[in-house]
Amino acid sequence: MVSKGSQSKDVNPSRVILVDDDDMFREALRNNLKDAGLDVLAFGDSRVALEHLKVDRSATLALLDWKMPAMSGIELLRKMREAEIDVPVVFLTVLGEPFYEETALADGAVDFIDKSRTFTIIQKRIEMILARGREDGGGTLDSSGEPLSIGHLELNPASCRAVWKGRQVDLTVAEFAVVEHLARNAGQDVRYRDLYNAVRGPGFAAGFGSEGYRANVRSFVKRIRQKFRDLDDTFECIENYPGFGYRWSSNGPPV
Repeated sequence: MVSKGSQSKDVNPSRVILVDDDDMFREALRNNLKDAGLDVLAFGDSRVALEHLKVDRSATLALLDWKMPAMSGIELLRKMREAEIDVPVVFLTVLGEPFYEETALADGAVDFIDKSRTFTIIQKRIEMILARGREDGGGTLDSSGEPLSIGHLELNPASCRAVWKGRQVDLTVAEFAVVEHLARNAGQDVRYRDLYNAVRGPGFAAGFGSEGYRANVRSFVKRIRQKFRDLDDTFECIENYPGFGYRWSSNGPPV
């Protein structure tokens, strides 16, 4: 988890590029990110941000809004890739329809987050992505960092990319973490809490009551299953163990 204490000890804190034309939101998020120990450069114009990124490639993460004048966030992402600017991109937007998420992930974004989420959630998602890029493999994710192949599934933790039967599955970073945790424990029952820990970190509270996180995990799994089934309507590898959790199985229908 990103925190003032942990990040302030870094000699070179992670640099985040924030691009959003909403002055109030941009300033509030910039201040929160800086308080969390991150080095933040904020831009209200995508064109200015692009020119900066072409010259200074020290950024470790870019947070983009989708709807902006002159150049939208998705256009900025595409121009970044054309210029071989490979910094991981996360969309922070009010556009919650699946089309926008699917387009962003297909064009190379690593995550897609609703602006209405609390800063704590946004912070967790950012830390997950930054953890992926650290050479020491630190962070909250349960990953060996090594590519994994099991049955028709291929996972590349370095890029958070999943391939099913030769076709890319457009997963967010959080969804990838769930799939990876299940796949690395294939054939074993994995508790709801363990899956949630793989995404948010041990002890993170969510939802209502002491086990509110279960609803979050069910929501993750529902979206993940649908994304696999959009590519393969015979997909049945994520089995449910009611009251306990899930397992990844290469054989048989769900329990």
